[in-house]
This record gives sequence, C-alpha cells and structure tokens, in this order.
Amino acid sequence: MKTKDVILELRNKAGLSQDELAEKVYVTRQAVSRWENGETTPNTETLKLLSKLFDVSINTLLGSPRQLICQCCGMPLDDSIISKETDGIFNEEYCKWCYADGEYAYDDMDDLIDFCAEHMANDDFSPEQVRSYMRDMLPKLNYWKKYTDLGRDEKFNEFKSQLIDEFNALHIEGMPKVENLNALVGGFVNLEYTLPNGNIVKFLDDGATYLGNQLECEFGGDRCFGIIANMDFLLVCTYEENGSNPELVIYKKR
Repeated sequence: MKTKDVILELRNKAGLSQDELAEKVYVTRQAVSRWENGETTPNTETLKLLSKLFDVSINTLLGSPRQLICQCCGMPLDDSIISKETDGIFNEEYCKWCYADGEYAYDDMDDLIDFCAEHMANDDFSPEQVRSYMRDMLPKLNYWKKYTDLGRDEKFNEFKSQLIDEFNALHIEGMPKVENLNALVGGFVNLEYTLPNGNIVKFLDDGATYLGNQLECEFGGDRCFGIIANMDFLLVCTYEENGSNPELVIYKKR
C-alpha cells in the first residue's frame, strides 16, 4: 500500500473526519486531503504524531518500504512486536523483548545466545546449531556491531586475545586472571566515578559497544572487578552489587 492509502484506511478505521485528524496532528484539513490524494506526504514530526495516534510504525505509514529486523536479536519485526519508547513512540530498531520503555534487555551477547539456544532449538535445529547461527549473525546487527575496521572474525578474535593479555599484564592485586571478554553495551557499564578533586566523571559512551567482563575479587568480600576496553583504552574498576559505589582502579590509554 502507498502512504496515501494507509492514512486513508487508518483514518476511516478510527472513525475520524479529515478535519478531526487534522486537529489531532496540528495540521490543516487541506494537508490531510493532500496526503490522501498522494500529492504530499507528512513530514517526520507529523509522521511521529500519526504513528502514536494510530499505534502503527512509521514504516507502516510509509507503506512498509523496509523489512525491519530487531538490531539486537535479528527477529523480523511487525507492528505487534516493535519496541516503544517511554513516550509511546515506536522504536523500529528493536523488538519489544530486547528493548522496552527505554531499557535494553541484554548487555552481554552470550546471555542472548544462551537464551536463544534454549528457546529456539527444536528437532530440526539443535542448540549447537542455534549457537553457531547466532554467533555468526549477531555481530552484524547494529546493537552489537563494533570494530568494523578489524576485518574478519579471526582478526577480531586476535584483538580480543591481545586485550586479555594486556589486562593480565597489569598484575592488579586481587584481580583474577582474565580469560574471556564479552560484548557489553556502554549504557549498562558506564559508571560514575568520583575523582580526588571531587569531580564526578564517566568514561564511556552509552551508545557504544565495548569488550569487558566482571570478575570476583580473589580476596572475597562484596566487591567485584569490572574490566572494559576498546581500541583506545583499558579500564579497571571495582564496585559492589549492581555497580554501586564504583572506584576507578586504572584507566590506561593503549
């Protein structure tokens, strides 16, 4: 369907006149008429208002020109499972299970793969096949995509091994040997640190993806080590449950 037909159908389904629809999205009746005649299409801000009013995605309003897939798990999307922001606006990047009300469900790729291996496996698709498929597919999605200039997977794995060696070379007292790094989204691990001068700082980008892990302190107690890295730096910190009371141990440029 074309945009003009979609708007006409949605307006009629909602029982609205052109005047009533115009009032709800702050345009003139003539503007609505031009949309439905195919003379013009709504601008971006008006499309957002129409999307919220009719509870359909902007992609649907435009006649579904794109095949949407969740950029976290790869699931094909339709309006019934597209995620929404806290204000009710559709977020066409994700399904409602990976992102809802402004919060992401996964910050560790391995957790998502474990979930999919458990729930997607069947007689024709073993858990091992699910894992293999997901490990190949997920890094290509926007939510997990990173370090695209590193090239093939083997180079990326070499880079991870190099970071692991660099963390272990720090010889931080009480921190166990690093053996694995996971893909972590910045918004989940971007803690606030209080500097000696009293300033409070964050070192990460909420929207970026990093490599890191959580490690239990060898001395026991309630604090854990958190390690984060990318191509530019290594960061080591300690914190208590749920990232509370974080303390920066080292921030080192690579």
